[in-house]
Order: sequence, then structure tokens, then C-alpha cells
Amino acid sequence: MSTMLSRFPFPDTLDELPEDLRARILAVQEKAGFVPNVFLMLAHRPAEFRAFFDYHDALMERESDTLTKAEKEMIVVATSARNHCLYCVVAHGALVRIYAKDPLLADQVAINHRTAPLSERHRVMLDFALYCAIDVGELTAAWEGRLTEAGFSRDDIWDIGAICAFFGLSNRLVTLTATPPNPEFYLMGRVPRES
Repeated sequence: MSTMLSRFPFPDTLDELPEDLRARILAVQEKAGFVPNVFLMLAHRPAEFRAFFDYHDALMERESDTLTKAEKEMIVVATSARNHCLYCVVAHGALVRIYAKDPLLADQVAINHRTAPLSERHRVMLDFALYCAIDVGELTAAWEGRLTEAGFSRDDIWDIGAICAFFGLSNRLVTLTATPPNPEFYLMGRVPRES
């Protein structure tokens, strides 16, 4: 592989990986058309790879009370931008663009959600997400009142906090390893996908 994908060893070929990791990576490759670099970076430690993606899927793929996939990804983009994680801003920004069907939204959220053309619901959600990711993150009565008034359930509030916590881990691992975003992510959701 020509580009450095990690400061730590990673597999030269998928054949070097345990079967379950290989199968998971091939499934993602089939769906996306490429292997996201984070999968190869995390393959450095198979047990942690499994735990990481199991928790990722439990948070990001499960049905929430009211949080949409686009909203979950907006949380990732806003908090990852504050954590200076280029990989997560670019990769999850692509998902925001796709799920929200809006080619501009991810960049606006990454730079400053308070000036982005968002609903009050989204502004409160991202204010709380940044509070969880950067500040104390305690669920005070005031925060619970604001979030409830914006239409979030207690399970949604848990999801917002858990997504911030999980992607704080992801942001730090990607920064530690210097894993770059795949070039494919930059255009996803901006231009029509090739058949």
C-alpha cells in the first residue's frame, strides 16, 4: 500500500486477517466500493476491532426513539471537528450529505453549527453534543429541560452522549495513528455516484 494508513502495523492484504474481520471488511467494501482506512488501522488489534465495530453498530445502526441517521452523523461531524479529527469529519461528513440529501450541511456543521441553517432541534442537539464531548457533559435539569422541549427522549439523550463518548475514542485513535481519510469520502454525497 503506497499511502501510510497508520503509524502502527496494518495488514498488507486482507488474507492476513482472521476470517471474521476479513468478512466484515469485504462486506463494507462491497457496499461502499472501497475499504475505509479506519478498518485497516484497527485491524492491528483484532479483539479491539471487534469491540469497536460492535459498539459502533450498536449506537449508529440501531433504531432510536427519534434520532435519525443524519442527526447521529451530524453529532459525529460537529464533535469530531472540535476534536480536530480530519478522518471522522470527512468520512462522517459524507454520511451526513447522503442521509440528509444535502451537499452543504456537513461542512456547515463542521465549521460552526450555530451559524448553519439548522432547526432549533438540531441546534440544541449539537450544543448538547459539544457540551458532552468537550465540556463536563453532566445531564443537568436545565439540559434535560432544553432537550425535552426540543423533542428528545431520555433514550435520545443517552444516544447523543454515547455517540460523543464513542467518537471521542475514535477521534483519538485516528489522531494517534495518523490515519488519513480515503479520497473517496471527499466526493460522496456531493456528486452522483458512478454506476
